[in-house]
Amino acid sequence: MQGRFIVIEGLEGAGKSTAMGICEQALNSRGIDFVKVREPGGTPLAESLRSLVKSHHEENVAPETELLIMYAARAQLIHNVIKPALSKGQWVLADRHDWSSQAYQGGGRQLPQTHLDALATIVLNGLTPDLVLYLDIEPSLGLSRARGRGELDRIEQEAIEFFERTRAKYLSLVENASFGVKIDASQSMTQVHDDIHNALSQFLDKVC
Repeated sequence: MQGRFIVIEGLEGAGKSTAMGICEQALNSRGIDFVKVREPGGTPLAESLRSLVKSHHEENVAPETELLIMYAARAQLIHNVIKPALSKGQWVLADRHDWSSQAYQGGGRQLPQTHLDALATIVLNGLTPDLVLYLDIEPSLGLSRARGRGELDRIEQEAIEFFERTRAKYLSLVENASFGVKIDASQSMTQVHDDIHNALSQFLDKVC
C-alpha cells in the first residue's frame, strides 16, 4: 500500500488532540501501519527547537527567528521521519505541518509570503499532504478552551488580533486546497467527532 500523509490543523483550543485520537482509531481499525508526529517536534532535535520557540525569553523573539526555527524543526522531521516512513509505505499522521507556518508566521506575524515560499521550497521539496483536516474555531472560544488547560505558552499569549489574522489565513488555505477539509470545531463534541470521522472515512474509502 502506498504511504499517505494526513495532517490536522487549527488554532489553539480547536481540538487537534481529540482529532488525532479519532484518526488513530480509524487507521488502526483498517489495519493501516502509520507513524504519529507533531510540529514543531517529532525528533529529539526538533523537540528541542519546539521548546525553544514556545518558551518565554528575556528578549523579544523576532518574527523571522521564529519562522526559521519552525522550518528548521520541520526540515529535521521531514528528513528523518516523514519521508522515510512514506517511502516504506507507512502512513503519517501529523499534528500540524506547513499550514501552521503559513497561518501563524504568514498570517499572524504578517511576514512576506515570499519568505515562506522560499523556505517551503527548500524544506518541503515537493512534499504535500494527501489530506488536511482543518478544525475551524473563533479565536476567542479557542483561547478560552486553551486557558482551561493551564498556562499559555509564548505564542498562545499573543493578542486576539494575531489569532484573527491566523484564522483568516487558515480559511484562505483550506478554501483553495483540493486536499483540505474544514471542520466546524465550535459544534458539540459529538458532532465534531462525527464530522472528522466522516471526512476521514470518505478519504479512506477513496484511497484504500
